[in-house]
Formats: sequence, structure tokens, C-alpha cells
Amino acid sequence: MTGTTARMPALYLSHGAPPLADDPIWPGQLAAWSADLPRPRAILMISAHWEEAPLALGATRTMPLVYDFWGFPEHYYAVRYAAPGAPELGDSVRNLLRGVGLPVQDVPDRGLDHGAYVPLVEMFPDADIPVLQVSMPTLDPQQLMAIGRRLAPLRDEGVLIVGSGFFTHNLAALRHTGPGVPAWSAEFDDWGQRALATADVDALLDFERKSPAGALAHPRTEHFAPLFVTLGAAEDELSSARSVIDGFWMGLAKRSVQFG
Repeated sequence: MTGTTARMPALYLSHGAPPLADDPIWPGQLAAWSADLPRPRAILMISAHWEEAPLALGATRTMPLVYDFWGFPEHYYAVRYAAPGAPELGDSVRNLLRGVGLPVQDVPDRGLDHGAYVPLVEMFPDADIPVLQVSMPTLDPQQLMAIGRRLAPLRDEGVLIVGSGFFTHNLAALRHTGPGVPAWSAEFDDWGQRALATADVDALLDFERKSPAGALAHPRTEHFAPLFVTLGAAEDELSSARSVIDGFWMGLAKRSVQFG
């Protein structure tokens, strides 16, 4: 792997659907974000779109993408992202997790899903940085944060850890016909921004009860869950949180956060 050996930040990003590429603003925001980052030696992706237990490592060699969406125009299925595999990173992840008794499995033919490649196409369009995707073995925030803690040493090896979800994710927003964005999306986004700014991890961990409109913002919690892997990986730098991207896309909060 080439790239920096300095400590990398940890990211949580809202990844968008395939039409993100056609948005007039968002791709440029993602590109500007990556331009401000040190060049990673490798990227570890945790996407809302892969839940499998025990924790699974995806392909460690270049494999076809997983087009895990239906009913879109054909050109979205023609996107390619042939990033190098990351077998060394796979070994490191296995060692870190198995060393504390966490089971790990391999799914060697599992390519990157759209929660991984859609943002990577915009952030690292040359596809020349090794990428490994791992599954979420649970949606429990505490357990995901513990996994993030175990993965944190990778940051000191130049690995960019990215939790990829969506800060609010209720597709009812796509049917919103009133002015502005749905109130529940705006309220949850404002609450989440304040919780991150004050490093209120207890509130974030209990977001289903402590946030306004939590049940509407996340009827199912898989798109918020990757945040907790990122929080675990950045636990000693939570006060450094900064929202790099905010605003809304089709009524959903696209808040994306960097730690470190």
C-alpha cells in the first residue's frame, strides 16, 4: 500500500443514492473534502448496505461492484470502480478483531456496494487506493462502537476509516410535498449536529429515545449505525468533530463529519 503513514482522520459520510452523481453541488463537496485529506494508504468502508454476522470481510482483490438497487436508469449500472484490493488491510482487520475474540469471516467474492463506491467515485475518482469493505454484524450502537475501538489502530497505519450511511434516512421524505424539508429531518439533523459538537456520545448512543423525531428520521437504524463505528475509531478525538458537509438532499440530511 502507498500513501501516508501519518494518522488518518475517521469519517462518517452520508453516501447518497446512485443519482448523487447528477447533483449540482454534492459531488463537488465530496471532492473538496478528499482533497483536504492526507492521501490514505488504504480505505476501510463500513456501509449501511451490508449487514452480516459474524463480521465479514469483503473481497481483498478487485471484484465487480454490487449494484444493490433497482429501477434506476441503465447508466447507473454502467458505473465502474476498479480499486485495488487490500489483502494486507484484511489481515490487519482479522488480527485486531480475532485478537479480542471477535469472530471474522471472509466473503471473497463480495464487491463494493453503492454505500461504498458511490461516494468513493466522487472522492477518489482515480480508483487507485486499495479499498476493503467490511459488514456490520449488528445494529447495536454499543457493539459497533466497540468494533470501532478495535479498528482504531489502523488509523496510525494510514488507513482511512469511513462509516457510510445517511444522517436521516426515511424514504417518505421523497414524497414530501410541503415547503422546505420535512420537519422531522430538520429537527433530527439539528439535534445530531449539537450532540456531535458537544461530544455527547451518551445521547448519540441512545438516539432512538433522546432525539426528536428519531423514529421518523430512522425507521430502521442501519443508515445511522455506521456512525458508531466511526465514533469508536475516533474515541480519543471526539471533541475534534466538524461537519464538513451539511444541508439536505431530497429531504434527507446529508451531514457528514470528520474526526481528527
